[in-house]
Amino acid sequence: MRQHPFNLLSDLLWFRVWWRYPQPTDPWFSIPYHIFNLFEGTCWTCFACLVLGRYLKFRHSPIEVSYSLAFFLFGLTDFREAYVLESWLVWVKLANLISLVVLRSIVMRRYYPDRKLF
Repeated sequence: MRQHPFNLLSDLLWFRVWWRYPQPTDPWFSIPYHIFNLFEGTCWTCFACLVLGRYLKFRHSPIEVSYSLAFFLFGLTDFREAYVLESWLVWVKLANLISLVVLRSIVMRRYYPDRKLF
């Protein structure tokens, strides 16, 4: 039975499961990928805490709270990705990444022009 093209496209763009942990057929990829995503999620969460701490210290702008929240949400998406990667999660990660880049640009340019990293 043929599927309607709309169903195929919606599956590909929103509902497809690309990877799930554990993957017994490919442990050489599955285990390192899982561990890397847990590590990465922890790093993004730490960045969120650093940015929030900087905001609490200097109180330049509430935009920094949004910047911190974007880091935290990006970390949460990595914790999710450590167990299952779905199409909708890729789109959420992309939107979050774009917001991180924009917020970082605003915050660093306006309030910390002399700093390059943090």
